[in-house]
Amino acid sequence: MTVKLKRVAIYVEEMKRALDFYRVLGLAIPDGADEAHHVDVEQEGIVFAFDMVESVKNVFEGWEDPVGYRTELAFQFSSNEALDDVYRQLTTLGYDGFLEPRDTPWGERYAIIKDPDNNLISLVA
Repeated sequence: MTVKLKRVAIYVEEMKRALDFYRVLGLAIPDGADEAHHVDVEQEGIVFAFDMVESVKNVFEGWEDPVGYRTELAFQFSSNEALDDVYRQLTTLGYDGFLEPRDTPWGERYAIIKDPDNNLISLVA
């Protein structure tokens, strides 16, 4: 048996608000997606999906709001400057910075920002 990662999905309260954040991050979001209940964004063979919480609650029995940080979503940038620029753009737009850009002992430039649904999003270069 072989298995392949099909998609990574996040659940969002407001699709447009979430997609606006990820557009600034640099994802190519399909036209007309702001009003959808499900959106797929494919990048190099991996699908990053967005699903409205209200839709997910109809599928999952006994939905409970998640608590804590259980996964890392990390986005790779081409340079330290690109990472710093996007972090600055997002915080200027009012998104919460969780960890300011810094150089790590393992050789990456690294920052964390909260998306509109309070997911911690890692930025690496």
